[in-house]
Amino acid sequence: MENEDTTAAGTADAEALREATAEAAPEVAEADAHAALAEELAEAKRQVLYAQAEVQNVRRRAEKEAADARTYAATAFARDILSVADNLSRGLSAIPDEVRAEERFKGLVTGLEATGRELESIFARHGISRIASVGEALDPNRHQAMFEVPSADVAPGTIVQEVQAGYMIRDRLLRPALVGVAKAAE
Repeated sequence: MENEDTTAAGTADAEALREATAEAAPEVAEADAHAALAEELAEAKRQVLYAQAEVQNVRRRAEKEAADARTYAATAFARDILSVADNLSRGLSAIPDEVRAEERFKGLVTGLEATGRELESIFARHGISRIASVGEALDPNRHQAMFEVPSADVAPGTIVQEVQAGYMIRDRLLRPALVGVAKAAE
């Protein structure tokens, strides 16, 4: 109880001293008011700067998302059209040399090859590129190993066969290449 009285008396004394000082020296009270206002102003400036930085970050993020949306908008369509490219490639590779040499099929073969070249040209125009596989080291970010082949000719982990071509759309993986990988011969 005595502590509370002492504390209350101390607070009252401090308040009385401040008032007496303010009356005796108005410039001290004015300086305290200026300091408080300057501190409030500095805090307001800091908050404005943080708000501006946040707005700028949101704007940059939105611009990047819009650019990515434009750049990669055709991803789903490109994945779907890859099966057409695969079928065309398989069809062309299935044509025997004897049939290619026959005069009556030359127009058909030439037309299919031209279609394949046009498809590759369209892919290139839209940033779609084929992933190099055979002879490369297995990269799990671009290749999917389907089987292993014992081999003494190449280092283990080297791709020796491509089952299905892989593709990138600009710097993103569109479809991994399905490959066969060499392993150490036993």
